[in-house]
Amino acid sequence: MRLPRVAMSLLASIVLAQSVVHSVEAKPGFYSSIPEFLDTVFTAHTGEAYSLIVNARLRAEIEEILDHPFPGLRIKYWQQGETTAWVFDEIGKTEPITIGVSIDSGRVASVRVLEYRESRGGEIRHSFFTDRFLGSSLIQGSELDRSIDGITGATMSVEAMEKVVRVALFLEQRLRLAQITRERASY
Repeated sequence: MRLPRVAMSLLASIVLAQSVVHSVEAKPGFYSSIPEFLDTVFTAHTGEAYSLIVNARLRAEIEEILDHPFPGLRIKYWQQGETTAWVFDEIGKTEPITIGVSIDSGRVASVRVLEYRESRGGEIRHSFFTDRFLGSSLIQGSELDRSIDGITGATMSVEAMEKVVRVALFLEQRLRLAQITRERASY
């Protein structure tokens, strides 16, 4: 059976539109630079840059939260008053996700995906998901004070973001308690 030319054109348009929509949804991307993220966190100017020195005890605590080895010797962060900003790369399924987290007085003030490299699960960058973390803090050492509902098809990306938020809250808590060593960042 032969389809009329109009029907064939319509069918081809639908198939093309579906493939374009699918590729846009699945395409990883760059969403924000670190300076752009810092501009949303600090109003007057970007906060002072500092480095935390990662000793053996701190490394063990970070690795317990991440559930994998942490190779860094220093962790860079920014601070202005009671607000700190942290940027981490954490593996989702196979690729790193760059996530910015700001903490104000021990509670999450903002979470933002700066770069997403996975082929699936990019929905975690949208505010309908990141807003779930706002106001959260730590309880019982390094657990979030609330349960974060996942997103179907983005389980590993959700877990990566939750780990990053927990690490940022943990480090900010240690800073407030003056339990870790910091120095001005020279880079």
